[in-house]
Amino acid sequence: MASSRQANKELTEVLNQLWRLDTNRLKPGKDYRISLQGKAGHVAQGSNYARDRATAPLFTHVNEEKLKSIKTYEHFINLLDNYETSTGVSETVTSEELKENELFIDAIMETEVMKCAHKYLVKKGQSPPDLAQFKKQLFNIWFRLYHRDRNGGEDSCGFEHVFVGETKNGQEIMGLHNWLQFYLQEKHGHVDYKGYKARDNKDTPDEDDHVLNLQFSWKGLVKPIGSSFIGVSPEFEVALYTIVFLTSTEKMTSVVVKVDEYVLELVVYRHGRSIGTSYPKLLSSNNRDF
Repeated sequence: MASSRQANKELTEVLNQLWRLDTNRLKPGKDYRISLQGKAGHVAQGSNYARDRATAPLFTHVNEEKLKSIKTYEHFINLLDNYETSTGVSETVTSEELKENELFIDAIMETEVMKCAHKYLVKKGQSPPDLAQFKKQLFNIWFRLYHRDRNGGEDSCGFEHVFVGETKNGQEIMGLHNWLQFYLQEKHGHVDYKGYKARDNKDTPDEDDHVLNLQFSWKGLVKPIGSSFIGVSPEFEVALYTIVFLTSTEKMTSVVVKVDEYVLELVVYRHGRSIGTSYPKLLSSNNRDF
C-alpha cells in the first residue's frame, strides 16, 4: 500500500492548479444550497438501520439551468442511467451508451482542468501526448468493463462504482461518491440523507464546504459514511483521480494533500488497468506538514 501521512507536496501543487482552473464548479449559496442538519449516528456493522438525524433533504436547491448550460454536466448526467447497479449482473453496453461515453470524454477534454491534467501526466511519462490516445487511456481507466463479482459477467467499471454507485448482494452500498448523482437520486426519492460526520469531535462542517462525509440510505440500504466533493465539476474529479491512479502502481494508493482549505486523503484502488474505486476522505488539519 502506497500511503503517506505527510502531505504530498507535488500532488498538492498540481491539484490546487486544477482547483483554480475548475471554473465549472458550482458556487455554494448561489448555484446550490445544502442543509446539513444533524450529526450522523453510529451504524452497527452489517446493519441497514440508521437513525435519521436529518428530516429534510441535504440539497435544498440546485440551479439545474446552470447544469444544462455546461456541456460536461449535461454529458455526465446522460451517463448515470447506463448501468445495472447490482454487482454480479452483467452490463449490456449499447452503441448509444458507447457514444455517450465518447461525448463525455470529448467534453471534459475541452476544459482547462483536463488539459492541465493531461499536460502533467505527459510530463510524468504516464500518458501519451497524442490526444486520441489519451482519450483511449481515459476510456480504459473509467469505462472499460470488468468483473467485480466473480460469479457474474463483466458487471462493473470505475465510472459506475465511483459516480453512479453499486449494491452488493442486496446488502451493501458500494461507491456513490458523487454529489450530482446524490442530488438527483435524492430529488427522485431514492436517497434519504441521514446526517453528516464531522472531521473530528469539534469540527462542524459549513454549508459552503466543498467536501463532506455523509450518511444516507439508497435502495433500502445504508451507507454508514460516504465522502464526496460537493459542487465540483465532473472533469475536476476525473482529473484528480486519474492523476493519483496513473502516478502509482500500487493496488491501493492513499495520498494526503491540501486542496484549497481542505486537508484530504485521496484513496484510489486499482482494478487491473482500471479504477476500482476512488474517493476523498476529510482529515483534521492538525499536525500536518504543509
